[in-house]
Amino acid sequence: MAILPQEFIRAKRDGETLDPDAIKAFIAGFDDGSVTEGQVAAFAMAVFFRGMARDETVALTEAMRDSGETLDWSDLDRPVVDKHSTGGIGDNVSLMLAPIVAACGAAVPMISGRGLGHTGGTLDKMESIPGYSVTPDNATFRRTVREVGCAIIGQTGQLAPADKRFYGVRDVTATVESIPLITASILSKKLAGGLEGLVLDVKCGSGAFMASEADARALATSLVEVANGAGLKTTALITRMDQALASAAGNAVEVRNAVRFLTGEHRDAALEEVTLALAAEMLVLAGLAPDLTAAEAKARTALDDGRAAEIFGRMVAALGGPADFVERMDAYLPKAPVIRPIAATRQGTVTAVDARQLGLCIVGLGGGRTRPQDAVDHSVGLTELAAIGTVLGEGDPIAMVHARDGAAAEAAVRAAYSFGDAEPDGSRPAVIDRIG
Repeated sequence: MAILPQEFIRAKRDGETLDPDAIKAFIAGFDDGSVTEGQVAAFAMAVFFRGMARDETVALTEAMRDSGETLDWSDLDRPVVDKHSTGGIGDNVSLMLAPIVAACGAAVPMISGRGLGHTGGTLDKMESIPGYSVTPDNATFRRTVREVGCAIIGQTGQLAPADKRFYGVRDVTATVESIPLITASILSKKLAGGLEGLVLDVKCGSGAFMASEADARALATSLVEVANGAGLKTTALITRMDQALASAAGNAVEVRNAVRFLTGEHRDAALEEVTLALAAEMLVLAGLAPDLTAAEAKARTALDDGRAAEIFGRMVAALGGPADFVERMDAYLPKAPVIRPIAATRQGTVTAVDARQLGLCIVGLGGGRTRPQDAVDHSVGLTELAAIGTVLGEGDPIAMVHARDGAAAEAAVRAAYSFGDAEPDGSRPAVIDRIG
């Protein structure tokens, strides 16, 4: 279908509903050069202000999916499912979730990202492990998924390349925060991944990109409607990100937290709730459990009997890491030269945490990036983070800082914590709602 780009842009500028074939032709034109970056920027701004209907967003998502290769897992004898999180602080769920679900009989080719802004990235965490490759060749990736059951890697340049270029334009034209464009960006890559089911973890709170529950709900609804409209069975959970999800935040420190979780040495309550809830959703979508209750029980068994930890270790080894990583992680993970407590300056109950401030603190320590080309210090971070509802005395530790210079983080961490005299409230479920 031939289109005149300026007339296409004009139609959306004026609030008209675009023809799906015209949307696909516009994205194809961006790929072949007949549509310029300036025209894409104008279109993005028109969408930012006018929005898109579900069918328009489905067409945009499919067009970006079809701009590159799509993975085919039809040679596997198990259902293929994945999860996507909108990002947060101390969110190392993927490291436990992939092996848990794989231990229950699904294949999980988990294509993840790096840290973005104040949030941590799964790939940066996995690169804390010596030798682990987040960019394996396709044969190694497929062999790992087939033989181990899961693989956590980065996006290749062949999956939805139009999305990468489109995002680059949005990033410099103040059009990132558009729900239809966010939806198409997330889902185009997942659709290209050849999945049979997808679960979304859409976070809200001080550490989330969607700070308000209403915005998180709107994004979750858009994602679920568009994914299902494009033929991918999808559900979403809205979860809290008003404090670090794990009691550790950083790269190596979150990997250590994940291994302790998998082996049963230590499990943070909110992290366990979210991980098992997402696992249950994935197992139901995969047809491996009849309902969420049975699915969560199945996931918990795979966690408690050690199968998930075994699969995590096998995945690490298959992708270049040490074969005995789970058993000897402390011998392999980098350690910061300074590890010391940050003390509370008053007594009381933790009433609120500015999770975004904690994330920025980790970036400031070197554990994240201010520019894409920046190197990451995998050793730095925060551990033993006090959770909301914790009662502390003056001088008790709020957290342990892992850094090159511990003094650099103290003021920022203290500023992120609010204290009061209220009694601890134990009625704060980490999972707020389910969209599906």
